[in-house]
Amino acid sequence: MSNVLKLSRRRFLRAAGGAAALATLPSAAWTQSYPTRPVRIIVGFSPGGPTDIVARLIGQYLSERLGQQFVIENRPGAGGNIGTEAVIRAQLDGYTLLLVNAANAISATLYPNLNFTFLKDIAPIAGVVRVPNVMEVSPSVPAKTVPEFIGYAKANPGKINMAGVNGTTLQLAGELFKMMAGIEMVHVPYRGAAPAVTDLLGGQAQVMFDNLSSSIEHIRAGKLRALAVTTATRSKALPDVPTIGEFVPGYEASAWQGIGAPNNTPAEIINKLNTEINTALGDPRIKARLSDFGGEALSGSSNDFGTLIADETEKWAKVVKFSDAKPD
Repeated sequence: MSNVLKLSRRRFLRAAGGAAALATLPSAAWTQSYPTRPVRIIVGFSPGGPTDIVARLIGQYLSERLGQQFVIENRPGAGGNIGTEAVIRAQLDGYTLLLVNAANAISATLYPNLNFTFLKDIAPIAGVVRVPNVMEVSPSVPAKTVPEFIGYAKANPGKINMAGVNGTTLQLAGELFKMMAGIEMVHVPYRGAAPAVTDLLGGQAQVMFDNLSSSIEHIRAGKLRALAVTTATRSKALPDVPTIGEFVPGYEASAWQGIGAPNNTPAEIINKLNTEINTALGDPRIKARLSDFGGEALSGSSNDFGTLIADETEKWAKVVKFSDAKPD
């Protein structure tokens, strides 16, 4: 090898070494100043819904704390999977995040031909909130308790319309109830919670397992009758309303939200965001806002949030298969 070639090779190796050093830089220098430009939080549902509200609440807090805008970008469709895939395909730099929610755990089984595997392709950052669903009925339904409703359903098999939204806890919480209570109801799918609630108020549907944040004002106004909440413990927002589990032992379902990023995003960024989000969840303003719509802070480590996602994915897989639920 000539001296010129040897010199060129040494220069190439030095350049490659410099590139390698830059590639490992996220674990050192630049993550300390993250973020240095706006960050997107992608929400897989339309503006105004529970997931969007949570994203904007936590995004505003992070914007104030970290000095860069956390911009909410809504990409609705396919049970949230369009937005999820956009995040998975994004750069691994912490500037594209996902508002993770229970629909992601459900979609893993409900949609058999996804282009990704959620548990492998999304890195959990932090949980934000857990919100009960509420089993509520139209005032035209005579049942005033869960046992009375079960009796009513058994006396009218297949004649009760259950309003819901395909691929969400609004549908699957009801399917779980059907499975555990041994009753038949007809699931009527809607494009969103708002039109489903409208039909429930009008009596076209008889029961709904709605996110508490969407229905709490109707319940407080007496326009809908809350029979029970779906979580394992009673909700502070409706302390006199029992849990379904008090009548159907072992029943539990809830809506939850958190933040995730593409897998292999630098751990330093994930840790920084986890710390900031947990700080937000301890802020009295945030806690009060979450409480307003019946939510409770879901604080913890990124591993804690990952365990929740894995457990919920396994749970809802069983319900999807039992109910033979289908996507839109």
